[in-house]
Amino acid sequence: MRILISGAGIAGPVLAYWLTRHDPSVSVTVVERAPALRRTGGHAVDLFRPAMDISERMGVLARVEERAVGTTRMTVHREGARRPVQADLSKIFSGTSGRHLEIMRDDLGEIYHDATRHDAEYVFGDSITAISPHGEVRFENSAPRRFDLVVGADGLHSNVRRLVFGDESRFSAFIGAHLGVLTLPGTAGLDGELLIHVGVGRTAGMYGARHLGDARALFLFRSERELRCSHRDVARQKALLRGAFAGMHAEVDRWLGELDHTPAFYFDSITQLRMDTWSRGRVTLVGDAGYCPGPAVGGGTSLAVVGAYVLAGELARAGGDHERAFPAYERAMAEHVRGSRAVALSAAKTLIPASRLGVRGLAQGARLISALPAGPARALLRLTTKSARLHNSITVDDYTPSLTVSAGRTGA
Repeated sequence: MRILISGAGIAGPVLAYWLTRHDPSVSVTVVERAPALRRTGGHAVDLFRPAMDISERMGVLARVEERAVGTTRMTVHREGARRPVQADLSKIFSGTSGRHLEIMRDDLGEIYHDATRHDAEYVFGDSITAISPHGEVRFENSAPRRFDLVVGADGLHSNVRRLVFGDESRFSAFIGAHLGVLTLPGTAGLDGELLIHVGVGRTAGMYGARHLGDARALFLFRSERELRCSHRDVARQKALLRGAFAGMHAEVDRWLGELDHTPAFYFDSITQLRMDTWSRGRVTLVGDAGYCPGPAVGGGTSLAVVGAYVLAGELARAGGDHERAFPAYERAMAEHVRGSRAVALSAAKTLIPASRLGVRGLAQGARLISALPAGPARALLRLTTKSARLHNSITVDDYTPSLTVSAGRTGA
């Protein structure tokens, strides 16, 4: 069986790993538009217990833990307030999930890629241009090839989804906020600290990582309508970000002052994908390509890891019969996807308060939880946060591979 995966981010390599682990005779090709793996560090993403467990089964947990961001403290500045609020993030994280860490997205992608680069063919600098119902695939640069199955693991703005299901606007739902991330080179002195400035309708933060020589600035802001601009119009994106955070705080102004010099910048609306099905014929979608709950607010990275694991497992159970495997995969993921969407809506309201009362509640809530003893703090978080209940409740079947793959096997 020949399977093509579009996207070498998170879900793509995890899916490639489990497909070849279940059946070494499967030929997996991963095509990626970027010319190489992104190694700028990316922004921090969460891995919750289910994704941590899957990473452990893949034998990469030690590397994941080595690259953890390691943020343990948070300082919250309320816009207009004189004194900041201090919070113990390690207590908050341990209270929300029994097994959790933050890691730079690109670091995580590199780890998953390394786990499968000998078992799958990776084609960088290329993209799919057409997919026929019979599996004939055309590319921008490579010669046409035929595959038994095609999987879109190419993110929120999925090329595969557009080719097979239609324009993204048919399935996207703007949830009232935008996200910006930029790299701050040479920023030191954070050492496990997250700095937050929060005001009505806007939140800005800066954090570093133990193994990086720079920091990331994160910006979240509300807007009544989606601010339409091309993904290639970076100048317009930066102007929107400056306008949204003008006058918030001198420190935030300094972060924004790096916009014209930053080596890495990301901007997008916080949008959910809401599709009735993620499969059509020989094609299916995994991760953000099929069910993005919303960047930065919905646990999408963990959901992508779980989805890739489940899809590979259901294909193995069905003996490669996609007509049985794809519906089973969708049934197994449906509840998790719905829950993640609800969590994202709730998280956006909390992280980007819409009122002064919400701003105060965010700061004081963090201080209260970090001040309580570990036991009561954990109980309070589990009672009051939807995300904790969801991420701790996600369970998946144990798709035990029927064959053992040797570490030295070489792929295509």
